Amino acid sequence: MTKKVAVIVGSLRKESFNRKMAKELIRLAPSSLKMEIVEIGQLSHYNQDEDSNPPADWTNFRQVIQGFEGVLFVTPEYNRSVPGVLKNAIDVGSRPYGKSVWSGKPVGVMSVSPGAVGGFGSNQHLRQSLVFLDMPAMQQPEAYIGGAGNLFDANGKLANDTITEFATKFIQAFAKWVELITKSA
Repeated sequence: MTKKVAVIVGSLRKESFNRKMAKELIRLAPSSLKMEIVEIGQLSHYNQDEDSNPPADWTNFRQVIQGFEGVLFVTPEYNRSVPGVLKNAIDVGSRPYGKSVWSGKPVGVMSVSPGAVGGFGSNQHLRQSLVFLDMPAMQQPEAYIGGAGNLFDANGKLANDTITEFATKFIQAFAKWVELITKSA
């Protein structure tokens, strides 16, 4: 059975390495996953004062995420943490308290960075939030991809066989994770 997975990219940059990787993961995904990028740049800043009368962009985002069975975050690292736009999307989806759209959804995390550490800080920081959000996170393989400036060709396709092989193994493991978690739910 095909599982719908929201792919959330933590960067708004048009030529983002993370957006390119997200598109490649979608391309490499097995047929058991139907993956779609869900945009987060349009979300207004979360403000608890607006919980009783939420902006339309919050309501629409929450409804969209509710329609997915799993989530894959592909994110850069900003200042050893997740980008503000990603944190905002997480907050919008998790509120009001007790009505989180994230709860119970199997999740995978990949961080992509031009630096040598591959976004380790953002990856681990995001995982801390996932525990609170009640999102069962795939533990292995961990995915911190460094040297992103040399991974893609002019068309945004992976041009590194080693990373292509790893990305394929990652997305196959994620498909199995989604199946396992949704089966037990």
